Amino acid sequence: MNGTSQLGDFLRTRRSQLRPEEAGVPTYGERRRVPGLRREELALLAGVSASYYARLEQGHSLNASPEVLDAIARALRLDGSERGHLHDLARSARPRSRRRPAPERVTEATAQLLDALGDVPAVVLGRCSDVLGWNRLGHALFAGHLDPGAPDVAAQRPNMARLVFLDAHTRDLYADWPGKARAVVGNLRLVAGQYPLDAALHTLLGELSARSEDFASMWADHRVKACTVADHEMRHPLVGSLTVMQQTLSRGPGPSIVVATTAAGSSSRAALDLLAQTISRTAPARSDGQLNVG
Repeated sequence: MNGTSQLGDFLRTRRSQLRPEEAGVPTYGERRRVPGLRREELALLAGVSASYYARLEQGHSLNASPEVLDAIARALRLDGSERGHLHDLARSARPRSRRRPAPERVTEATAQLLDALGDVPAVVLGRCSDVLGWNRLGHALFAGHLDPGAPDVAAQRPNMARLVFLDAHTRDLYADWPGKARAVVGNLRLVAGQYPLDAALHTLLGELSARSEDFASMWADHRVKACTVADHEMRHPLVGSLTVMQQTLSRGPGPSIVVATTAAGSSSRAALDLLAQTISRTAPARSDGQLNVG
């Protein structure tokens, strides 16, 4: 998973997924061996030479300017997340700009925010979707079948991507599991572009590709997606069906906080309230309040 191969794979895949009629390229009724755009057609749309674009796909031209990348993004009809991913891949393909990620931890400020969100399910995720911490309601909603103290030990931390693809409980939790799974893969694609040297990410991707045909197929599609806001219908084993809005409160170089909210006065809000009451009756309070942070 080096930057050069990722850049070429991304460009080739997205070019193959863009049909000539979608890009406004006339075909005059000719029979084509593949449905997507040809290299020379995309190069013409982007305003670069066909030979230059071919070298870019092949990993032989690593100094594409931001302007050229933007032109290619427009030709491929990429959205904002995909455009940013293209720039990340181009930067990571240059050896002098490669970044080794720093160790992750939950800061005191993040711990206080997680504590303040006691009535809202909240999870702190690392860049590879490792659970660095959660409050009691976040644990109960997303992974109540796991040890609530698992995030406290680095070697035992749950990983949300691994749970979505390899854990039967989590797979059953989402009514639209394929939609959730595609979102997870799309977010991992963004991370892979930003941190091509992350050994933990390499290990996770290798494991998921080997153990899940669904993951391997979705990963090969090269779709990217920033997981910022999304509605998910959940089928919780304790309180039944509810729809939550998952929102990422913080993004960037540090961990992200993901919260799940429900509409006021809805049956989903009632279900979430019931879940809170249930865990209050069945689980003893921790000495440190409601937090599990590693």
